Amino acid sequence: MAEEIGKVFTYFSKIGVAGIKITGGSLKLGDTIRIKGATTDFEMTVESMQIDRDSVEEVGPGQEVGIKVKDRVRPNDVVYKL
Repeated sequence: MAEEIGKVFTYFSKIGVAGIKITGGSLKLGDTIRIKGATTDFEMTVESMQIDRDSVEEVGPGQEVGIKVKDRVRPNDVVYKL
């Protein structure tokens, strides 16, 4: 069952990184996520997360994190943990 854990607030196309605000639950390296929006819908395993250019292994509610994504995402796309 998918749990909504956050929303995309920005996307850095040159480096393929989504800025995600975590709103509920926690996210760890190795977790599988689904990013879904009007034109976005894919699943991937979280392999890299950073806060202010520092690598982190886990994030929780209220934090903003950069995650390397395999496809383009857009602001307000919803992030689910599977």
